[in-house]
Amino acid sequence: MNSTFQTGCLVTLFLAVALVFFNFGSLSSFGKVVEEDLPESIYEIYVKDIKGNDVSLSAYKGKVLLIVNVASNCGFTHSNYKEMNALYEKYRDKGLEILAFPCNQFASQEPGSNEEIEETVCSRFKAEFPIFEKINVNGKNTALLYRYLRLQKGGFLGSGIKWNFTKFLLRKSGAVVGRYSPYTSPLKIESDIQKLLEASY
Repeated sequence: MNSTFQTGCLVTLFLAVALVFFNFGSLSSFGKVVEEDLPESIYEIYVKDIKGNDVSLSAYKGKVLLIVNVASNCGFTHSNYKEMNALYEKYRDKGLEILAFPCNQFASQEPGSNEEIEETVCSRFKAEFPIFEKINVNGKNTALLYRYLRLQKGGFLGSGIKWNFTKFLLRKSGAVVGRYSPYTSPLKIESDIQKLLEASY
């Protein structure tokens, strides 16, 4: 097999991976997040809860945070909600908070209104952790929170979020210490959560 053919195969493979994992709604998924206008701390960021109320993330100071972009109709949905519920029940009183942000950017798997999402998540998946307003995690309308998270922890083949149920883990000080792919189940990062809960900062 000559080198030209091998190079062609590698290029084709790379393009195939890009087509599967990247959201082509914006080229920003391929590049770095621009630092301009980003806060120094996650606690300076405001988000909206599922009912549209403003929430300052400073309310979670001193908590270990698991931040997840969720969807109701994804192949990962049932297992992730089940395992996140288990983690929340086990560790919420020890300082863990799970913050779920619905997103419809991946195969339109979160198409409902905020009211419909709340009903689905609470009645069907029995989630007790906070659910926030539907947002964009890639593209020109990326929510400030996700611009911040992506800058702190880039992923494989760029900083863009590749699919539903990408997970960010933050220590009690607000520092982003881990980013996990959709293929990493919540229970697989339980030991990382335990270490952060036991830490003093």
